[in-house]
Amino acid sequence: MTKRILHVVTNVNHYIDPAEPTGLWLSELTHAWHVFDEQGYEQHIVSPKGGLSPLEPRALKWPLLDVTAKAWLADEASMALLANTARPDQIDPAQFDAIYFTGGHAVMWDFPDNVGLQQITQAIFERGGIVSSVCHGYCGLLNTRLSDGSLLVAGRQLTGFSWTEEVLAGVVKKIPYNAEAEMKERGAIYEKGLIPFTPKVVTDGCLVTGQNPQSAKATARRVAALL
Repeated sequence: MTKRILHVVTNVNHYIDPAEPTGLWLSELTHAWHVFDEQGYEQHIVSPKGGLSPLEPRALKWPLLDVTAKAWLADEASMALLANTARPDQIDPAQFDAIYFTGGHAVMWDFPDNVGLQQITQAIFERGGIVSSVCHGYCGLLNTRLSDGSLLVAGRQLTGFSWTEEVLAGVVKKIPYNAEAEMKERGAIYEKGLIPFTPKVVTDGCLVTGQNPQSAKATARRVAALL
């Protein structure tokens, strides 16, 4: 049977200051989507509230706007997918082989405490499916617990956007917390590449995480290899 992938995107469109726009980092979705599409996988998109997923403006400019992102922007059907995402309560986790949390700073607000997403993630993970994230997407794993009450990330190796990269990106005063530090406080074994903004993927069993936007394609390929 065809493998099914569930992509998770944000509904948030600004930083702490409403005048500072943010949203989905488009290439983190499109790179993975392209990899999974080449494998013939069936793909769906969910967001914490359902409906529109806004786009991070910085990711839509050169040199960050690459071929896959440009193609997505130019395709009405693809854009329609982000205009009308599903809600968590519309998703049956038993129908999916993997969940993939995309990033963009926006997810720091609406991913961590969404019970619906946590339930979907727990269900997929506990039946041997793949739980994956890229960049800030790992914020969606911060508070997910398993059936025994333990945190999914506790004692597991993972990566995600580092504090060093936050500093270099010049956004430390715009974001609500230090995701790297929060992961470590929850007992995660956090890893990062020696050079910021270069591809880094960490696999721990059925958990696959990528450090930054540059890691999206490699993360998706690792997920596909495990599937």
